[in-house]
Amino acid sequence: MAAARGLLWVVCLLRVALATVYFQEEFLDGERWRNRWVPSTNDSQFGHFRLSSGKFYGHKEKDKGLQTTQNGRFYAISARFKPFSNKGKTLVIQYTVKHEQKMDCGGGYVKVFPSDVDQKNLNGKSQYYIMFGPDICGFDIKKIHVILYFKNQYHSNKKSIRCKVDAFTHLYTLILRPDLTYDVKVDGQSIESGSIEYDWHLTSLKKMEKSSAESKDWDQATDSKTQDWEKHFLDASASKPSDWNSELDGDWSGPMLQKPPYQDGLKPEGIDKDVWLHQKMRSTNYLTEYDLSEFENIGAIGLELWQVRSGTIFDNFLITDDEEYAENFGKATWGETKGPEREMDAIQAKEEIRKALEEEEEEELLAGKFNARQNFFNQFHRQDEL
Repeated sequence: MAAARGLLWVVCLLRVALATVYFQEEFLDGERWRNRWVPSTNDSQFGHFRLSSGKFYGHKEKDKGLQTTQNGRFYAISARFKPFSNKGKTLVIQYTVKHEQKMDCGGGYVKVFPSDVDQKNLNGKSQYYIMFGPDICGFDIKKIHVILYFKNQYHSNKKSIRCKVDAFTHLYTLILRPDLTYDVKVDGQSIESGSIEYDWHLTSLKKMEKSSAESKDWDQATDSKTQDWEKHFLDASASKPSDWNSELDGDWSGPMLQKPPYQDGLKPEGIDKDVWLHQKMRSTNYLTEYDLSEFENIGAIGLELWQVRSGTIFDNFLITDDEEYAENFGKATWGETKGPEREMDAIQAKEEIRKALEEEEEEELLAGKFNARQNFFNQFHRQDEL
């Protein structure tokens, strides 16, 4: 296993030369994580995080991450990094989540923030660019959120993407590409993909923008033509009088007529709206303006969520522009510990069953002794009565 892990890390290191890693966090330096992560003080009732690998794990140190510790609390914490823009580049967001408390209701998602986010006052109203990850509550909500911020609004993926609901660690990956395609992966496997344009109801936004652009250009066109509409023009149906003497009267010109003022509901003669828009409309770039995969000044990642029962562990955070690097990083972290984690859980489960059986046998033994003693006393009292 050590050799395989070493080989994977060599591959990762080779990919660094090609990839840009904006943020990477594995919590391998003990309590020094507190120097990088800033808890919000916006609310004194916010829950606290601690560094833990949980009750069962694949590797005690490598599986340590941020764990929620208090039931029925909101949580808010974030880490800052050098701001960047992903314009024209792929954006990959990846991390691991472990609901070892077997989540009944609560969030397990991350948020990516602009660089000017106020970390000390982070709360549910803080603007974010991307919200991604699992959300569980009861029997109805077991989904993966993929919410993108655009045009001062938050837009959710219209597809229902199911999340994992067991107590093991799972790897969540979101890929946003500059060609407006996306991919959502769980444990390295693609579970949903498609077009950002269509899966975020973006086509309706385009239609609204297109309609607005057409209306604006038509208004400009009609304003311009209104002036011509009100001008004088020659009466083409008029003919030169029979007694007109060009030598004495000069060159004949037809009488000038004036069209009535332009009114709503009318349009200038000879101008077809569709033809006019085709010739004059300049707002033809509305299709390319809607690029939901591009964000300026990305500068922080954080957890801002609510949990009924605490115990979730967040680990192996990664933000990069390289899909292959993210895949290799996932294999070198979660991929190396997922198996041993399940093995440890199975061993603990067997141990718990063994202890439960022993306790049950002990209770039965004690109950048997009590019944035997009770029978003895009952028999003694009957003999005494005789």
